[in-house]
Amino acid sequence: MPIKSIDDLVDSLRERLYIAERGLATSIYLAYKLGRPLFLEGEAGVGKTEVAKMMAEIFETELIRLQCYEGLDVHHAVYEWNYTRQMMNIRLMEARGDRISESELFSREFLLQRPLLQAIEKSHESQVVLLVDEIDRSDEEFEAFLLEILSDFQITIPEIGTIKADRPPFVVITSNRTREVHDALKRRCLYFWIDYPSFEKEYEIVRAKVPNAPPKLARQITAFIQELRSVDLYKIPGVAETLDWTTALVALDQKCLDPAIVEETLGVILKYQDDIEKVASEQVRAILTRVEVREGN
Repeated sequence: MPIKSIDDLVDSLRERLYIAERGLATSIYLAYKLGRPLFLEGEAGVGKTEVAKMMAEIFETELIRLQCYEGLDVHHAVYEWNYTRQMMNIRLMEARGDRISESELFSREFLLQRPLLQAIEKSHESQVVLLVDEIDRSDEEFEAFLLEILSDFQITIPEIGTIKADRPPFVVITSNRTREVHDALKRRCLYFWIDYPSFEKEYEIVRAKVPNAPPKLARQITAFIQELRSVDLYKIPGVAETLDWTTALVALDQKCLDPAIVEETLGVILKYQDDIEKVASEQVRAILTRVEVREGN
């Protein structure tokens, strides 16, 4: 589905329960119109990956995801040869007494496509969405290789030749900023930092994503998380944790926040024992007191 304007994009995202401020929507729209990759940076759980998923839904196309990790190389990101099938073919041809040619062994029949090659190959059918998730977890060597692909959207396989995209995929690259990504990669992209949302935006997200949550509980949860982010924690909870906690408390039939239930469910929003110990008991009650004051205002 074509995107006609920034407002149209905002509405399309909202229809899919993704609440985007105009700055983010503008960056997405420009990436679409200019055919540039979109580089999204921010803390974990703020909705970076969801952007790619929503755009695939809006375009009514396939989402191809490359999850980055330390040690990621060409064989796992682009292509590799199916050596098992090649060996089986060699043995079969030897048994028949047939001559084995290199061109037959290194043909598309034995080529295993990985996400980057898939995105280029499937561009012959329609524009796909390519998600390069958590690029900061990969090595700098792979980052440099990705730079070449994003420049021309083509891949050269020595045994076959160069495969070029008919229509460049819509590319979303995400980073949790565990390390700095090289400027050369950022220069080829449109950049946007997704921050933790304001109270109003996060409350709207909670109401949209968990519509069966009582309004008072949704407000209190949102206010609690907002206050919790001011505490010196190893891992600050993101929007994903807010939604998980809301869903969990609704499952427990809670109508409002209760100190005992909060402490019992801290593991839903905090993922490190040191953080849980820091927040437990007195800190929970202090935050709940501030939430009550906020609610009273």
